[in-house]
Amino acid sequence: MLPDDTFSVDPAEQRPDKPEEACGVFGVFAPGEPVANLAYFGLFALQHRGQESAGIATFEEGDVIHLHKDMGLVSQVFNETKLKDLPGYLAIGHTRYSTTGSSRVVNAQPALAKSRLGTLALAHNGNLVNTSELRAELAETNHDFITTTDSEAIALAIAEEVNRGNDWVKGAINAFKRCQGAFSLAIGTPDGMIGTRDPNGVRPLVLGTLAQESHDQPLRYVLASETCGLDIIGADYVRDVQPGELVWITENGIESIMWAEQPVRKLCIFEMIYFARPDSVMHDETLYSYRLRIGRQLATESNVDADIVIAVPDSGVPAAIGFSQTSGIPYAEGLIKNRYVGRTFIQPTQGMREAGIRMKLNPLKDVLAGKRVIIVDDSIVRGTTSRKIVRTLRDAGAIEVHMRISSPPVTHPCFYGIDTDSQDHLIAATKSIEEIAKQIEVDSLQYLSWEGMLTATRENPEEFCSACFTGDYPIAIPETIKRSKLMLEKAAK
Repeated sequence: MLPDDTFSVDPAEQRPDKPEEACGVFGVFAPGEPVANLAYFGLFALQHRGQESAGIATFEEGDVIHLHKDMGLVSQVFNETKLKDLPGYLAIGHTRYSTTGSSRVVNAQPALAKSRLGTLALAHNGNLVNTSELRAELAETNHDFITTTDSEAIALAIAEEVNRGNDWVKGAINAFKRCQGAFSLAIGTPDGMIGTRDPNGVRPLVLGTLAQESHDQPLRYVLASETCGLDIIGADYVRDVQPGELVWITENGIESIMWAEQPVRKLCIFEMIYFARPDSVMHDETLYSYRLRIGRQLATESNVDADIVIAVPDSGVPAAIGFSQTSGIPYAEGLIKNRYVGRTFIQPTQGMREAGIRMKLNPLKDVLAGKRVIIVDDSIVRGTTSRKIVRTLRDAGAIEVHMRISSPPVTHPCFYGIDTDSQDHLIAATKSIEEIAKQIEVDSLQYLSWEGMLTATRENPEEFCSACFTGDYPIAIPETIKRSKLMLEKAAK
């Protein structure tokens, strides 16, 4: 993040000025393969979905489970020695950004739970809205909680249902029906692997297969949050796991069960705008293609005379290219991103701040000097980073700065697996577009329309969750949770 203006830092200013990523889940059922290594590379490809912690659990014959998880990036948590200590035929992996449950190693996943049929390992992307109620139910039956996460509650609920005499599939389905909210899960058991999505499919989950070395070799299956997790290990994309579907993968193959009575697809639209990698495939095309289209739509709706179009790298690049293509204004790189900057707790000195230290983005002065600049970004949450970027462009010599955002104003917090501030901290919930423009110090500001965002999907607009822009939440939010974040009036579309 760019530096604050003074040495005295408001903690809110230190938070990334973006919706924080969800989590990444990965599962592989591949007897005879180094499944821990495959999981490592899968998580490496999904690193953008969570940078706080990572973990892998593997299963060996005889109900032997191995687990390693820790705080940090995938490449920091694992090395060749640690991966060799994770043998087996099935692996479940997870990379985490905390939504329910704080950022501590005890909350890292996969979450384990013991049952009469053995131990299960669960990786979860999403967020339950009935965690308190579910934990209370489990506490009444003498379950001991190790973590503060909703993911552990799901794992314990499955174990409880299995202990009541159900097999893995029936026990899992019974547990899923006790869960409300968003959950895409990869679950390992001694007998096979489970993949599932909640009845709305808010978070993605895809199914793939590893190439067969011979015709008599059984298919080996992979689950991943995005197709980029399949690509990195050479797995072929088969299809999405459907909302309300459970896939049960064993040495006998794969079985599909629709456990939700009335699934209604509501994929998070922010997965398409920002969260998922641009090379991941949704709706039979890469998300790069969708992001190009919303950039073109943005130019159609809000073009302005300028000399160059630049992006806030990396997430704003496809939309900026699309904007340039439609507007006819040349695209250029105006900001260079240091891609090796992770989270740091080392604060710059006051002198470094005053000198304008730029840890993450640095301007190209000879590109920007004397230019009228359109800068494209995917979203504005609080506006703190946007203001610093604008000041950086002006300091580099830009004579005009026009900001264009390839999504509508974020006016409502997410309850389904994205960590966003309470509503009163979302700049678009408290200020008009003109007031935001003044605060972030741009010559003009325009957002993509809600209709334009959905039309560009080329899919049924009713099949997306866009609650962060409208306040229309597809899954009911309990009042106690709603009051913690939803403080202002509902926004109009």
